[in-house]
Amino acid sequence: MRIKTEKNHPWSWIPTLYVAEGIPYVVVMTVAVILYKRLGLSNSDIALYTSWLYLPWVIKPLWSPLVDLFGTKRHWIAGMQFLTGAALAGVSLSLPGSDFLRYSLAFFWLLAFASATHDIAADGFYMIGLNTRQQAYFIGIRTTFYRLAVILGQGGIVVLAGVLELRLSVAHAWAVTFGIASGLFLLFALYHLRVLPGKETAAGRERLSWAAFLDTFVSFFRKEQLLPALAFMLLFRFAESQLLKLTAPFLLDGRDAGGLGLGTSEVGFIYGTAGVIALTAGGILGGILVARNGLKRWIWGMTAALNLPNLLYVLLAFLQPENTVLITACVVLEQFGYGFGFTAYTFFLILFSAGAHKTAHYALCTGVMALGMMLPGMASGWIQEQIGYLHFFLWVVACTIPSFLVVRFIRIPPNTNTP
Repeated sequence: MRIKTEKNHPWSWIPTLYVAEGIPYVVVMTVAVILYKRLGLSNSDIALYTSWLYLPWVIKPLWSPLVDLFGTKRHWIAGMQFLTGAALAGVSLSLPGSDFLRYSLAFFWLLAFASATHDIAADGFYMIGLNTRQQAYFIGIRTTFYRLAVILGQGGIVVLAGVLELRLSVAHAWAVTFGIASGLFLLFALYHLRVLPGKETAAGRERLSWAAFLDTFVSFFRKEQLLPALAFMLLFRFAESQLLKLTAPFLLDGRDAGGLGLGTSEVGFIYGTAGVIALTAGGILGGILVARNGLKRWIWGMTAALNLPNLLYVLLAFLQPENTVLITACVVLEQFGYGFGFTAYTFFLILFSAGAHKTAHYALCTGVMALGMMLPGMASGWIQEQIGYLHFFLWVVACTIPSFLVVRFIRIPPNTNTP
């Protein structure tokens, strides 16, 4: 029976749990790109190295049973938060050194694996620590705090580093920033050890057998329309996977290199704060429309919304405006379209995962999604260096074609407005 004390009330742990889930992911996926750009790495190296950091999310379904087979999810959560704090401290300590790249990448790898494992434990704890009514009530709240974590990471951390860059060297400014983030996660771990429910429900104590684990894989690959669905998961974001790796470098690079010459704090506000707010708004609107009319009605409009705003980066690269209002408007519009269009992708994964083992099948789908982001992203920096920013963004626009093609071949049941 679950402990029911005031300190275990869901409001005491759900907001902080999902802030702690969101920050490491955005640090690995976005903040690392900005960090390495400020430290002088080439775009090809940045895209290659940081795209490899997707790998823990690609293979996450392979070790997710360990979280269920050994220990409790409560202890996995706290343990991964301690490990996240240690990894962030490692990054902080490695940055001022001459061999910072090797050691910081090693700690980013550790951070990525800790973050992916924390995702498994936190989402599992959410399902076993709350009853069905509570899960429904808090689903929007957990999403809101996850988005706030993205703003805190992609916006707040970058802005802080930019402010410190005015007083310290770039390496020391980022070292201090990561040191502060490390301390935050040590506090998260101690706090969650205290406030997370001390006992898990009966459902939480059930152990997944290896036979059942293997059955989830077999049943996934026996699903109808598997090949069109896999093609959709891999190619729907083909253009976006390349754009994401070069957006921040484009904003930071000097005008002589084809970029916009913005400062670190400006990028933190424009891309990491205003952009994320627009992304969230687009996602909310997309969710409302899909819930009202079904995915089948909106799939083509959302595909266009995801891809066509990429033309704004062609415009920015061609004009290289100095007006930050115009730059912010373009980034906000592109991110709003991305959030709106990504709703179609997320909802399709939910529909495709429906049936037996739906939670495990959804995890497998997200692994395929991460693979679709990792592979194109690895080459994106090299492509940009060969052809320049303007032609790279034209290439990204051309890469939207597969997104429209795969939508043509997937099958969406009519009037699917619920999973």
